[in-house]
Amino acid sequence: MKRLLKNGTLIDYKTNICEKYDILIEDDKIKQIGKKIEETADQIIDCANFYIIPGMIDMHCHLREPGFEHKETIETGSKSAVCGGFTTICPMPNTKPTPDSANILQKIIEEAKRVNLCNVLPYASVSKGEKGEELVDFQELKQAGAIAFSDDGMPVVNSRMMREAILEADKLGTFVASHCEEKSVAQGAIHAGKIAEQLGVEGVLPEAEEIMAGREIVIAETNKVRAHICHISTKTTKNMVRDAKKRGVKITCETCPHYFTFTVDEVLKSGVNAKMNPPLREEKDRQAIIEGLKEGTIDAIITDHAPHAEDEKNKGLATAPNGIIGFETALSAEIMNLIDTEALSYLDLVRLTSYNPAQLLQIDRGTIEEGKVADITIFDPNETYTYTKEMIVSKSKNSPFIGKQLKGRVQYTIVGGRIVFQKDKN
Repeated sequence: MKRLLKNGTLIDYKTNICEKYDILIEDDKIKQIGKKIEETADQIIDCANFYIIPGMIDMHCHLREPGFEHKETIETGSKSAVCGGFTTICPMPNTKPTPDSANILQKIIEEAKRVNLCNVLPYASVSKGEKGEELVDFQELKQAGAIAFSDDGMPVVNSRMMREAILEADKLGTFVASHCEEKSVAQGAIHAGKIAEQLGVEGVLPEAEEIMAGREIVIAETNKVRAHICHISTKTTKNMVRDAKKRGVKITCETCPHYFTFTVDEVLKSGVNAKMNPPLREEKDRQAIIEGLKEGTIDAIITDHAPHAEDEKNKGLATAPNGIIGFETALSAEIMNLIDTEALSYLDLVRLTSYNPAQLLQIDRGTIEEGKVADITIFDPNETYTYTKEMIVSKSKNSPFIGKQLKGRVQYTIVGGRIVFQKDKN
């Protein structure tokens, strides 16, 4: 099977390309990249006015299966992911049961293969049952297919245990992704401050994230090992990571579109659909996150796609679960808040959404080059639309973007040479 992408603007960070090219795909590989390819193909896709980038990689999301299929399944989550232009996704292990054994992990991998939409590379948990009491068998889980390790959603409170986990993962050539939350100062519904006071709910102190982030930096620096901090949201965390990197510490981190799009004020508009963990912060934090993306402190943009059923979210701000869906709105949020504001270039965006995640995960993806697997995202950077509840592909509908006008829309998602999403047909 040959597919020819014509007249599209190719953006590839690794090769520093940002100009019009044709791309010939044969079976699952990129066969040729050229200015004017005339070869006969089974399908020709006119990409004039479209941008072509390496398939986006979300190295932190939640698919809820097994155990919480009423929120999302591997199949519905994968459909939502490819709709948003993601070709590789890495689900976190806060499922029931958690993938703390090879048997459970392999069932997740097998179901993802059956669905066969995007590459699904699951995390295994750090501790058994994510209880923070006993470490998993890292080697067994790595051999069974774990891309990395995390107790995301539950911080590993015991510092000795976290140190041991980070060292063990590093020894195996992988990493622990740390959910940084110091529980003793983390009680609350939204960011501590005026909005929390106005709404009469307890506020989450920013130190809840920053104390734990500092711990992981210390472990990485003292032991000269790699550690990764999940979904950073505050100026202080960003500055700590920046300074550690300058010292040569092997620390990496990620953030989400909602942290450079919204502030805690969004809670007044979207209510529980603007409640997540860590919470939306202040404008100074939002600006710091953008600066961190710009300067290279933050290595990747992830969605933290966290589906919840409507009856769960409707319990009220104080008790509703944390999290929002994010696959389908990530690209628009990036275009509107990073590209259109001239904070980043499209080459920067590809670095953060495709190239760097592939490097962090140590997978042969994140670039468009001849001979490479054809994982490709094609989008119209200028298409505008109003995001409605009815158009959501995810099984859950918990998004602060509902009702907002967005810009930038995925037209095709190609995984291993196969078209797994086409806007006009889905």
